Amino acid sequence: MNEGKPTKAKWWSRPRPVSPGIGEVGPVEDISGPGADRDSDGDHNSDGDHQSERDYKSDGDYELDQPATTTAPTGVAGAGSPYVAPAEPGAGSGVGGGDFELERPAAVLQGSVSDAEAVGSPSDAVPAGRAPVAAVPAQQAPEDRPRPLHDPDPYSTPPYGEPGPWAPAPPVQHPAVTPAHGTAMPPGPPPLPAPAPLLAPVPYPSNPHPAPAPWQNYDPWAAPGPLQQNGAAVETKTQRRKRARKALVLGAVALALVSGGVGGAVGAYLERNGGVGDVTLPQAAKEAPGRPTDSVAGIAARALPSVVTLHVRGSGEADTGTGFVLDTRGHILTNNHVVEPAGSGGEITVTFSGGESAKATVVGRDSGYDLAVVKVSGVGGLRPMALGNSDSVQVGDPVVAIGAPFDLANTVTSGIISAKERPITAGGEKGDGSDVSYVDALQTDAPINPGNSGGPLLDTRARVIGINSAIRSADGGTDLQGGQAGSIGLGFAIPVNQARRVAEELINTGRATHPVIGVMLDMDYTGDGARVGTKGGGAPVTAGGPGARAGIKAGDVITEVDGQRVHSGEELIVKTRAHRPGDRLRLTLRRGGSQRTVTLVLGSASGG
Repeated sequence: MNEGKPTKAKWWSRPRPVSPGIGEVGPVEDISGPGADRDSDGDHNSDGDHQSERDYKSDGDYELDQPATTTAPTGVAGAGSPYVAPAEPGAGSGVGGGDFELERPAAVLQGSVSDAEAVGSPSDAVPAGRAPVAAVPAQQAPEDRPRPLHDPDPYSTPPYGEPGPWAPAPPVQHPAVTPAHGTAMPPGPPPLPAPAPLLAPVPYPSNPHPAPAPWQNYDPWAAPGPLQQNGAAVETKTQRRKRARKALVLGAVALALVSGGVGGAVGAYLERNGGVGDVTLPQAAKEAPGRPTDSVAGIAARALPSVVTLHVRGSGEADTGTGFVLDTRGHILTNNHVVEPAGSGGEITVTFSGGESAKATVVGRDSGYDLAVVKVSGVGGLRPMALGNSDSVQVGDPVVAIGAPFDLANTVTSGIISAKERPITAGGEKGDGSDVSYVDALQTDAPINPGNSGGPLLDTRARVIGINSAIRSADGGTDLQGGQAGSIGLGFAIPVNQARRVAEELINTGRATHPVIGVMLDMDYTGDGARVGTKGGGAPVTAGGPGARAGIKAGDVITEVDGQRVHSGEELIVKTRAHRPGDRLRLTLRRGGSQRTVTLVLGSASGG
């Protein structure tokens, strides 16, 4: 290839022929003789000299010579108008092949011949018959001129706008006025300084509609940098990376939005139409059957084998209740009102949690405590229920109740202890008070319903702390025998400490004993406290009894038992029966406006 080698001058870059006899722009020459050439020193030069100068400049781009403005000669049409003097070949062109630059025309000088003579030297006098010509300002020295916009082209690229074998150079903005570049001046005396212009320079008319050019935004004095065709700077690598990163982020956001929309549409379709294919429902894997021992499930697992369901028939009546095993001999504790329909000739069937059934007989029962003990025979593998201590129970302790509500055996419910020492009475259907039970009960919110009677109330260690006996239903009933009302969260259980004493007496003797004070109470008294009766079929205070020995008299009002306030006769009976016969009590009395405290030892009476 020809890269790096200067090519031969082409026909479009060769200098055009110039007519002989044309002088260079510079000091005024003598043009009186045709074909007589004279240089700036007044010497004549041959055509060979001009040819060598043209050959020197033919290596670069061809440039037009700069015309010089003179006053038209005498006798030329339009005398006094501007006249362009011909210039010699090569004048005004750069030596180094730079771009051709036109200079602004010099101002036309008007004046007499004497003015022209004042400008030049005597040797530069204009011949007769010629008008004086204004001197052209001296050109700047090469070191004072601005550098060319582009370095010389070693490949002889043709002028811009013409076809060539190589791509054109970058576009160049041409300044409005610049001096000629690289003009070779012949030797001679230094030119005289240019006189001050007599007239102001005539400005070039501005073009109202300039032609658009791709290099119009180009600034040659700006910092160098890559250019695009429209003149804008090319983006740097960092800017391109930022733009690419921004495009990636926007694309990711758009993709997420589209994906979310598509996913939502698909999910809505599947939800409305139930998906595709067969339905397979998820299910948890099988877990170990063991549960914590203090959980409801753990308590029930340990207690259920000791709980039984009782079916009682006799005298035209039938009832269902619950009980639990006391020992390995077959003794089972339940409520008196559960076995009462059997009487002396009825039938009692006991069903264990495993489904086994056995006949049972009544060992003993007591209506005052609403407790009874039955016994099964010929049954092995009995698991007695552990007994707790009701005095250790605190309000808020969790409890579990087990029974057969409405003959639904092995029903487990749970709750808490709502209150302690709640005095309640149950029964009383006979009218004579012989079937009324007085219980200093534990109150619970564990659901208790008809059929739970006689069932155990357990603590978190699966120990019995009470025997479920009564509920407070919406119709006002307080027992589990006659009504069929459901639980409203008010259940009552006999404390196990009292039940244990009574059960031992029933198993050992067949009868239970009741602690007594030895006085008759006025149950119609509406005041605060329990008043000793003043009239009746018998003596209000039993002679020789515990009350008589303590000094209690008829009409005394008992207000406290062992420091606990009592408000009625029923409460005094409940507080008394919470003790054993032989226990010592401290009573507070109100008599005739005065108050006194007495101490007595409880007596014993046979229950029924």
